[in-house]
Amino acid sequence: MTDRTKNKSFQVNSIRIIFVPIFLLFFCFTSVAQYKSTFWTKSDSLNVKRKNAVYITEGSLASLALLGIHQLWYANYDSSSFHTINDSNDWLQMDKAGHTMSAYYVGKMGMNVLDWAGESKKNQLLYGATLGFGFLSVVEIFDGFSKEWGFSPSDILANATGAGLLIGQELLWDEQRILMKYSFHTTKYANRRPELLGENFLEQTLKDYNGQTYWLSANIWSFAKESRFPKWLNIAFGYGADGMISSNTDYFIDNAIINPPQRLRQYYLSLDVDLSKIKTQSKFLKTLFSTINFIKLPAPTLEINSNGRTKFHMLYF
Repeated sequence: MTDRTKNKSFQVNSIRIIFVPIFLLFFCFTSVAQYKSTFWTKSDSLNVKRKNAVYITEGSLASLALLGIHQLWYANYDSSSFHTINDSNDWLQMDKAGHTMSAYYVGKMGMNVLDWAGESKKNQLLYGATLGFGFLSVVEIFDGFSKEWGFSPSDILANATGAGLLIGQELLWDEQRILMKYSFHTTKYANRRPELLGENFLEQTLKDYNGQTYWLSANIWSFAKESRFPKWLNIAFGYGADGMISSNTDYFIDNAIINPPQRLRQYYLSLDVDLSKIKTQSKFLKTLFSTINFIKLPAPTLEINSNGRTKFHMLYF
């Protein structure tokens, strides 16, 4: 595995480590906006003060995050003229799934706060739902001017897919019937390459693509609102991969090629819960459910891998 590829993986995950806490903090803020109090209640019409506060806050947070990323990471490497790279085959596209989910949820966050401010649906889509795509695309431009890496068209496509999933559902149904979700389990591969796949559990949740699964979780009742299906019941389709100790099939140690494990794609069918649709009078639980709803809950799961083998999991994480 070349140093270039290795550093690219660290760079991508370092960005996530910086940005995820900001995202979670802001997402918690938007989650409690539903409560019945003067400040948190959604505005029925445009509230100019709230709108201005939202745009200023979003712009400031994004700018600070991008400045921090540039100074903490890119400043340590040589710059170059703008150039592109083709990393579309790396990590069996698991990193692209991560880009898609990030763009989806940061855009959803942007829509939520503009909805709280009473912005029109048009502006929510134009300036809120595109927040994730815009932020991640600027990071890709940073890559394009860095000698160490390069601008990745496939990353941009993944970012656009996440924003498109969000915006498309709003235009089609005026609601999010299909959520992107994430689950993780530890794997044996992290111990083989802890410097790349993570030295502890938290790092592994961000770096070890072998243990990550990305889901499309569809709410059954939303597609059949006259039915008796529980409103919280979802059916989920997942994608994962296994056998990856480098971004591609070549793995080098001291210039010697080491044969890596067999790389497999994994496809999953499972049940899930839309926590936001569980009825409760507890404000704390409502906040908690809304905040962690991006996590796919463990459930009985059918797995089919790219070798054609099937496996049933009583509970899959």
